[in-house]
Amino acid sequence: MDPERLAVTDAHHGARLDHFVTAVVPERSRAQIQRLIREGHVLLNAKTVRASHAVRTGDVVDLRVPAAAPAAPAPEALPLAILHDDPDLVVVDKPAGMVVHPAAGHDRGTLVNALLHHVTGLSGIGGEQRPGIVHRLDRGTSGVMVVAKHDAAHTELSRQFAGREVDKEYFGLAWGLLNAGRRIDAPLGRDPVHRQRISTRARRARSAVTRITGAERLRGLTLATVAIATGRTHQIRAHLASIGHPIAGDALYGGVRRHLAADHRVLASLERPFLHAWRLAFGHPRDGRRVEFETPLPGDLQGVLDDLRGQMRARGGGRQGGPPGGAGAGLPEGRGRRPHGGGNSRGRDG
Repeated sequence: MDPERLAVTDAHHGARLDHFVTAVVPERSRAQIQRLIREGHVLLNAKTVRASHAVRTGDVVDLRVPAAAPAAPAPEALPLAILHDDPDLVVVDKPAGMVVHPAAGHDRGTLVNALLHHVTGLSGIGGEQRPGIVHRLDRGTSGVMVVAKHDAAHTELSRQFAGREVDKEYFGLAWGLLNAGRRIDAPLGRDPVHRQRISTRARRARSAVTRITGAERLRGLTLATVAIATGRTHQIRAHLASIGHPIAGDALYGGVRRHLAADHRVLASLERPFLHAWRLAFGHPRDGRRVEFETPLPGDLQGVLDDLRGQMRARGGGRQGGPPGGAGAGLPEGRGRRPHGGGNSRGRDG
């Protein structure tokens, strides 16, 4: 596999090598990057160095990830919250930090490994490495996903995703002030300079539409409810960054700031982008009835949000723009907090 070339910019001058690579390649954990450095798969200016070596502006890092062994994924007793389970599909709340399916550098600890332990029977259309997988979420994004249990369900769900019949809504904390009703209609593709990023400047791009459907202003930040009609890689992250409002905590797209105001210091605790897929609605593949599933913000994001809201109250500033996040629950006010369409909600801890 050809190496991925990463250029060190002023923003990362003086950082440890492992910290730099993890920041610009967020789909891999620091432990994985450190292992690749030890094994000689990461070169700094064509030389092997220690993970603690400080990089400088202008340095060039070559990252080579060995091809994944084509072994079938093994079941693993990993914690997994299952929101709904029936003979046709399973709906889960994917935790942040979990890759969806095995790939190079990720042969264990994935959602597929967890599903093989918790669920009996998955669709084979996705192949041996991706059984039942109909759509994906980024490694750092948490939230609702649907998985097909047999090929007919997989085919029908895939048709709905391709036909833009699936409603997908996210909570994202963005820098700056956004207004509800804003629409971003800009094709996305691989950035021509920073190859690890997705960009609106790509030479080869595919259509992508993102809508801001709700906005709560929090002193220089906006907790936005975001709906996407398409499902491009890094779509929300890339679109919001392209209009100057990157997701807080998103190092790849400029959402991490070195110097934080007192009101924003809690953001230093973020270990991933503040992005959560809170709602998913689609036609059930068995009979076409509309089903809807929701999941609240996980604890790490809810804690940040509570702190920001507390700062607003302490300074005498109420919420502005209408809250997309209900206090404590992380769900929009006035919306249901349980799956609709006859689905039941239950958790499983492996």
